[in-house]
Amino acid sequence: MANSNLTNAKKAKNDEFYTQFGDIQKEIEAYLEYDKNVFRNKVVYCNCDDPFESNFFRYFVLNFNKLGLKQLITTSYKPSPVANTQLALFGDDKTLTKLKGRPKINANKFIINEVHDIDGDGEFNLKDIAQQLKDNKNNEWEPLIGDGDFRSDECLDLLKASDIVVTNPPFSLFREYVNQLFEHNKKLVIIGNMNAITYKEIFPLIKANRLWLGATGNGSDMVFAVPSGIEIAESDRQKAARLGYVGDYTRLGNSCWFTNLDHGRRHRPLPLMTGADIIKFSAKKPFEKYDNYNAIEISFVKNIPSDYDGVMGVPISFLDKYNPDQFEILGATQRGCHNEVPDTKKYDDYWEVRQSGKKTGSSGGKTNENANLVGNDGKKNYFINNEGRIIQSAYQRIFIKHKKVKK
Repeated sequence: MANSNLTNAKKAKNDEFYTQFGDIQKEIEAYLEYDKNVFRNKVVYCNCDDPFESNFFRYFVLNFNKLGLKQLITTSYKPSPVANTQLALFGDDKTLTKLKGRPKINANKFIINEVHDIDGDGEFNLKDIAQQLKDNKNNEWEPLIGDGDFRSDECLDLLKASDIVVTNPPFSLFREYVNQLFEHNKKLVIIGNMNAITYKEIFPLIKANRLWLGATGNGSDMVFAVPSGIEIAESDRQKAARLGYVGDYTRLGNSCWFTNLDHGRRHRPLPLMTGADIIKFSAKKPFEKYDNYNAIEISFVKNIPSDYDGVMGVPISFLDKYNPDQFEILGATQRGCHNEVPDTKKYDDYWEVRQSGKKTGSSGGKTNENANLVGNDGKKNYFINNEGRIIQSAYQRIFIKHKKVKK
């Protein structure tokens, strides 16, 4: 499955996925295209990133002057699962001898205030940073008191001193991580699971237009490095290899960027057909109304009608195309955040049945607050009551409407 490793991460607390340099570069440059000064005179904090392993550090330190950063701060966890394996930090690309098990090292704090050519070779690169860190010239490299947990007092103090947080945070702590950033009113560019859109802690931020998807790679294959020995689904390893990454890499097909920095893609109008044309050329059937919501079902984002002024239920993938100037988000199913689109019916007197006709043992209460449609599509489980009335749940839906209907 596309998100098999994300699921396993939740079960095993395996949060060790390391982002590729190219993915970081594409995402950050999308913000620069929209506003070339978005990072100028800002303090960027990468608080889950040891420079020995982090391409986030590598990108921001190599582009420190280009971005006009005031300061770059990174903190790492203890112990780092790939410490002493390096991302060419010290210049010669030689890998130090790996220790058996997890290396016994301290969590580190790196603060970069200035970067320039220090070895006189006429260019700035990671060798210069390594030398500046060793000499402690204008930059700081020292161990943290604790283990580098982003919730610790010393890491929280660094967060308070920052402007923009950019990182790949622990998957298992995503809710808590985002909550901390908003509690301290920080700008952010972070990676998460696209299903986080539906979290009760996350969706209200999206609905309120305080958080949105990033500019690149949303819901597509992103490749991540993993520590040696970590179990990887063979299908994901092979997909990573086909994308050019052989070895300790996996692909996560359900990953995406979350941000509250503006970017141009967010303001592109979604091209739409009229309802009549959708029925004629695409859907081949009329729009269905939900059994328990005053809204119509839209199974595919491309089938959002341009001339419908009511409420529509769309897949969560809609958020990758969401233009806040074009649409208003009203709520979502199953997350207790649809007051503007209340459910009109409960199914406590129904029971769930497999396509074979065998009951699952679950009551219809299981599908309360889902977006339900009358009938049986012959594919997935359905719910039935004593009168033989059958309904089926659509997948997670977001309720939207046009801000201005195109006539």
